[in-house]
Amino acid sequence: MEPDSTGQSSSGKFSDRHQSGRSSGSSQTSSIKSRYKPLYFRFWFWLLVGFGGGLAALSSVWLSIESSLPPADELSATVRSQTLTIAAGDGTILQQQGPATREPLKIGQIPKPLVQAFIASEDRRFYQHRGFDRQGIVRAVWANLRSANLVEGGSTITQQLARILFLNQERSLWRKLKEIRLAMKLEENLSKDQILERYLNSVYLGQGAYGVADAAWVYFSKSVNQLTLSEMATIAGLAPAPNFYSPTVNKSAAIGRRNLVLQRMQEDGVITASEAMAAKNAPLTVKTSSPKRLQAKASYFTTYIQRELPKYVPADVLKAGGLTVETSLNPKWQQAAEAVVLKTVTENGKWQRFEQAALVAIDPRNGEVRAMVGGTDFGKHQFNRATQAQRQPGSTFKGFVYTAAIASGLSPYKQYLDSPFKVDGYEPKNFSERFRGEMSMRDALAASINVVAVKVLMDVGFDPTIKLAQSMGIKSPLIPAYSLALGSAEVNLLELSSAYGSLATGGMHTAAHGIRRIRDRSGNIIYDAKFTSQRVLDPDSAAIATWMLRNVITAGTGGAAALADRSVAGKTGTSDKARDLWFVGYIPQLVTGVWLGNDNNQPTAGSSSTAAYAWNRFMVQAVEGMEVEKFAALPNLDNRKPSIKRQPVKPRRISIGKITDQNSEGGSLRQGENSENYQPTRRRRRRDRQSQELRHSRWRSRLQRQTPAADPQRYNRLMDRLRQNRIPRQPSLFPSQETPTDRE
Repeated sequence: MEPDSTGQSSSGKFSDRHQSGRSSGSSQTSSIKSRYKPLYFRFWFWLLVGFGGGLAALSSVWLSIESSLPPADELSATVRSQTLTIAAGDGTILQQQGPATREPLKIGQIPKPLVQAFIASEDRRFYQHRGFDRQGIVRAVWANLRSANLVEGGSTITQQLARILFLNQERSLWRKLKEIRLAMKLEENLSKDQILERYLNSVYLGQGAYGVADAAWVYFSKSVNQLTLSEMATIAGLAPAPNFYSPTVNKSAAIGRRNLVLQRMQEDGVITASEAMAAKNAPLTVKTSSPKRLQAKASYFTTYIQRELPKYVPADVLKAGGLTVETSLNPKWQQAAEAVVLKTVTENGKWQRFEQAALVAIDPRNGEVRAMVGGTDFGKHQFNRATQAQRQPGSTFKGFVYTAAIASGLSPYKQYLDSPFKVDGYEPKNFSERFRGEMSMRDALAASINVVAVKVLMDVGFDPTIKLAQSMGIKSPLIPAYSLALGSAEVNLLELSSAYGSLATGGMHTAAHGIRRIRDRSGNIIYDAKFTSQRVLDPDSAAIATWMLRNVITAGTGGAAALADRSVAGKTGTSDKARDLWFVGYIPQLVTGVWLGNDNNQPTAGSSSTAAYAWNRFMVQAVEGMEVEKFAALPNLDNRKPSIKRQPVKPRRISIGKITDQNSEGGSLRQGENSENYQPTRRRRRRDRQSQELRHSRWRSRLQRQTPAADPQRYNRLMDRLRQNRIPRQPSLFPSQETPTDRE
């Protein structure tokens, strides 16, 4: 080949072009390969992956934290979890369980210097941050490094409140992150004053004190408004380490911490140098008292309330705690009831041989328990005799028997013969074992005649009587037996008093209860009592029964219960061998029951009039300032329509004894057979003797007119027949029953 103008051959040119082409192709290939290199070989890919992964991880953590925090509606919580507060009807605290303050204060009730002392000690930028203070953390770290000790914390007051109310004391990064986020949410939902108020009422300050009010009492036996500046600084200095800085444990450390708080208050400009110096030089005088939250009031009542809570609150809510239970208790009446119970046992118990007493007062219009005493000493005997003790009510049960008779259409003036009586082997006897002859239901109830009560029960029937008693409020089982008329079935004082309340309201019954409302930690109402009254007895029958029970007070066994300014209705009761002494009485606004006896069921030597007198002692105080309300007027007794249907008992065998001069009572009906304290006047005894002599002379003259002198046997038979009750012999449905014979 010939060379070209450049001196190179054409083949050389081709070769060069070929090489050049190959180089160009190679670089293009390399460029293409470089352009399509896998992403995992690229730095920016891993940078994006790392950023995205971190963002996803942070989002996951954030979502996890958010999901673990309480909902927004719970952020207004004012008390810790695992607490229970029981308050009286006027808001005073009766009992607390768990870490709670006895005296929660509004922010305006807390002295300003005490608030400033806590801010200076715990969170100097409290009003600048929004829950989480970065500057505060840096400052705390620097201060702790300089002093080589823990002198300042990094948590804000809001963070501390979040930990107190919603978290635990676990030391972990996870808990700290939750605390910070929760503090931010608290700042979004609450004002600064609300946060301070909650914090100052819940922070633990050592020696069992929760909140500043408790601390003021525990360390200085004062209220917060009585504290000096030195004492306020001492309390504020407790928060970081209550057990270490406690003036009762380490007085020198407490003084050093107090002085540091005063110095910070001076630096913040809330006190002057002279005020700080005077407070530092003041002696730290400690006067300790036990925490008020450990002092329980009305313990029998609060125990009853705790037993009732599961009826109204789900188990998980009850377990979580933080509940405040608003009850119906009247603190003034409760104090009076406790004093009366103690005085009755102290003054009468020894010589009448009873060791315990119980009292219950109920507003019959709404069923609210207003006072409850279950014994003389809760510290020794936690058993509540007002709600847990099942005892025979004795003659107090006659109130239901006679009420059933009235509701069935019988007249209170219906006559019955009080004489020796035996039915199907069961023989009721009066307390005195004497008999009075013909008498009305009203008089028999007033004098508490056992024989007549059994006959009335037989006329009405077991089922109607039991159903009425149960609808009126008796919850315990009632056995259909002749002895039921004399109170053989066991009941407790609360249900017995509640049932009598149905008469006080004219036949309306509301179930007895002591809880008005239950609030959660945030103050929201989670239970609101809405008990409705039920008609259990027609108004006329209730009015007649009340009229008869008023006669028990004015002319019968319950005279000791009489009040000077208003009418009272009620019934005494004494069980076998006076083991139980009862009185249940009422006015239109209040029904109260009293029981006296022994836990071991030993007989007493007392009388139901002692229970009636205890009732009077309590009611005299309870009715102070209470409007006098009258009972319903006595309705027309003629042509009444019965509201319940009688189902008379048909016994197999009845035995009627005769009234003789030996077993005849022959006295006034003013007091009954159980009235051991009754002493008839000379005039009444003379009148009774004259009445008895007149009655006997009439019998003798009648017999002389009807009996031939020549037939003395016929004379005796006629006299026996006249003295016997003319109840026809009927078959019995029930076998022989034994029951105490010396009931009231």
